Amino acid sequence: MKRKNVTYGSGIVERDEQIVKVVAYIVLSILSIFALAPFMILFSASISSEAAIAKYGYGFLPKEFSLDAWKYLWQAAKIIFRAYGVTIMVTAVGTVLSVLTMSMFAYGMIQKVRGLKVIMAMMVLTMLFNGGMVSSYYVWAGWMDIKNSIFALLFPNLFASAFSVILIMSYYRTSIPHELLEAARIDGAGEFEIYVKIILPLSLPILATIGLLQAIAYWNDWTNGMYYIDVRHSEMYSIQLLLNQMNQQIEFMANNPEFAAELGQLTIPQESVRMAMAFIGVLPLMIAFPFFQKYFAKGLTLGGVKG
Repeated sequence: MKRKNVTYGSGIVERDEQIVKVVAYIVLSILSIFALAPFMILFSASISSEAAIAKYGYGFLPKEFSLDAWKYLWQAAKIIFRAYGVTIMVTAVGTVLSVLTMSMFAYGMIQKVRGLKVIMAMMVLTMLFNGGMVSSYYVWAGWMDIKNSIFALLFPNLFASAFSVILIMSYYRTSIPHELLEAARIDGAGEFEIYVKIILPLSLPILATIGLLQAIAYWNDWTNGMYYIDVRHSEMYSIQLLLNQMNQQIEFMANNPEFAAELGQLTIPQESVRMAMAFIGVLPLMIAFPFFQKYFAKGLTLGGVKG
């Protein structure tokens, strides 16, 4: 009799678990649709005519189909692809370098040596007070002299976040056994060897999480290009900076039709072009995010402080 009761009880538990899973999947599916809705509206607006947007507003389906915005952007396809190349290179190199520097710094911060409390206080201080743009510009453009070079797009975001370092430190302390590191030291392994062969492989979830955040920051960055890249060096424009410049030019010509007439642009699809440019800027991140999602969720969970 007891065995039957246990079996019956187990069946109820399994049925309840299935119901919870179904409800969770339904809720998450609805939330996913809500998350994708803005991008669907964005793309729909990019293939709508200006008259339809002005008359009907934005929607999931275009009222009047038009490719004028994409034809307008196709005229600058060479410049856009070049800006894509610059952004992809800066994002890839900058993300790898920033993750390595922050992870090495975090590994040093968990060691038992003197002076780390002072360094920790200085690091936390940067989360409370910002040096401002003037001091940053003086350091990068004056002292480091990286203006109008590819380093102007890399270095300012390289040591980006003390919070990211703290997350990595928390992961090291809670998810990597200290005994494993001590055993490696007893076997004669140096600190760099321990970092490369033990720390990095075991820290993949949190490093992928921080890497994704850094990649998004590098991809969406346009202020560094605006501060440190002159117009004469437009071949070094990132995609976000280029789209921002194009948006300003479109707005200027829309408000000054005499200049547009001289340039042969009598009618400019202003709103749809803006939507198309925004879609161009965000599309690669939408494609890349699913590949990092599992690491992103796992890294945030394991990197949290355990009670």
